[in-house]
Amino acid sequence: MNVLVLNCGSSSVKFQVIETGAGGERKRLSGIVDEIGARAILRVDYLDGAPATDEKHALADHEAAIRLIVERLGLAAGATSRRFPIDAVGHRVVHGGNLFASAVLIDDAVLGQIESLNELAPLHNPVAVSGIHAMRKILGARVPMVAAFDTSFHQTIPPPAALYAIPRELSEKHAIRRYGFHGLAHQFSLLRYSELSGIPAEQINLVTLHLGNGCSACAIRAGRSVDTSMGFTPLEGLVMGTRSGDLDPALVSYLAHEENVDAAEVENWLNKRSGLLGLSGISNDMRELLAIYDRDPRARVAVDLFCYRARKYLGAYLAALGGAQAVIFSGGIGENAPAVREKICAGMEWCGLILDGKNNAAALGVEARVSVPGARLAAYVIPSDEAAIIARETARLSLTPI
Repeated sequence: MNVLVLNCGSSSVKFQVIETGAGGERKRLSGIVDEIGARAILRVDYLDGAPATDEKHALADHEAAIRLIVERLGLAAGATSRRFPIDAVGHRVVHGGNLFASAVLIDDAVLGQIESLNELAPLHNPVAVSGIHAMRKILGARVPMVAAFDTSFHQTIPPPAALYAIPRELSEKHAIRRYGFHGLAHQFSLLRYSELSGIPAEQINLVTLHLGNGCSACAIRAGRSVDTSMGFTPLEGLVMGTRSGDLDPALVSYLAHEENVDAAEVENWLNKRSGLLGLSGISNDMRELLAIYDRDPRARVAVDLFCYRARKYLGAYLAALGGAQAVIFSGGIGENAPAVREKICAGMEWCGLILDGKNNAAALGVEARVSVPGARLAAYVIPSDEAAIIARETARLSLTPI
């Protein structure tokens, strides 16, 4: 079965065609429509040896972008040649609220439920909804479509970890709880570690660290998420590229008063001007900060704080789990920054986590075990592949291929 996976961002649409079957998933192509607007760019990377393409277009909105993708893939109605016949479409949706504990086939009722969650993720869910509407309009009912949610994996978090210590009536009235995000990435780390180790997922305890411009940690017990660092929104938890992560909530009202702005503006600062960017005053890009780490004290503080916060969460989640089989690093930083992995794991010998310096240094964007042989707590780099999870779930739910 060929699955088209769509991931709609605020000004982009990422897409992949993934062939699923008994042997797993095989990517056929990947691409992106970026900078949707008057100067949009379509890039397609054909993974069968054909040359990549790079085109410029004027695209008014996400529907126009998706129409272009459909046209380029030969899916438009009446097309005489379909290079990649699509059997189903999987849509990445950031927020499933309390409504969706797993991926789901999309029908009118489901689409209405997803739209009802727009207020919980105003930057992400509305564009996903527009992508679903566009694809349904273009392809009609002949192609099954599935929504996979970044929050679903965390629906298993128990109340002591999921609830905030605020008045219960407010939590219930406004559906406030720890939802968590990056669930597809954490789920992939679990399932891939299961394949590598030969241990069934339901017998695995892990701490997964998904580190990129957005970062989150997850505690997994018996194959289920039991805690995660992001909360009601993606702002909570680890230090990130431009997000502050954990802080004293009173800072919001304090800064609003002192700077004579409203709370929304302070929240904007915490989301877009904080994290590595705010600490360093230089960049939100870990690569740039590592390059000047030895000579710029601001970069050094930013990197050290980032790693310290991650190590705190790692230790806390090991305590919450009562130990684990492994720590998994994923995401752009987790997969490509050996120095960051080394700093996070420094001083963790007490729990049996000892990195192999040579293996760690060599693990750059590739799957690898980076702990020493025989370590009581193993450490792995597992490049994240959320699209594979979406394709797998879409194929599972799409019972009748076209």
